[in-house]
Amino acid sequence: MTIPGKKSWQDEVRWYVMRAHKSEKKAEECLAENGQMEFYIPKRYVVRQFHGVKSKRLVPVIPEMVFLRASHRQIVDFKKLNNFLQFVIWNKSTGPECLTVPDVQMEDFIRVTSNPDADTLFLRPEEVNIRQGARVRILGGELDGVCGLFMKVKGKRNKRLVILLDGVLAVAADVRPDLVQVID
Repeated sequence: MTIPGKKSWQDEVRWYVMRAHKSEKKAEECLAENGQMEFYIPKRYVVRQFHGVKSKRLVPVIPEMVFLRASHRQIVDFKKLNNFLQFVIWNKSTGPECLTVPDVQMEDFIRVTSNPDADTLFLRPEEVNIRQGARVRILGGELDGVCGLFMKVKGKRNKRLVILLDGVLAVAADVRPDLVQVID
């Protein structure tokens, strides 16, 4: 039973983590053509060799992963015609749930990863020790206002800003220390 004027959880717009089985490109084309849902596929440049010829290509950072901002109901309706997208399910103590990312975390993640030429490092969540990092906000520069952890990342000389998407992945970006403000 729904209460008039109150949205159900199925109508709440949020960022869902989706899997596009062997078809990120098809997902990107169909979602762009649909135009009703916001989506994001983090990409970076890599050098690949095909038939002896090296070329620089823009590829997804995480194979098969698509972030989709819409309501659960919109996604289910879209999936009826485009069944290649699947919800990523997270088994919690209360039962299985669709994996979602809070808007603020996703906005910061997009700002840090939107430049495929930037020197960003992608990590698995278990590679980030939250207790070692200080919560910070960046003041100035192209990442102005982004919040995350300022910490040492294995294999890198300087400390980096780490944005963690709970249960999905983390991204580490190089920032100037003079732009970092520690927050409580």
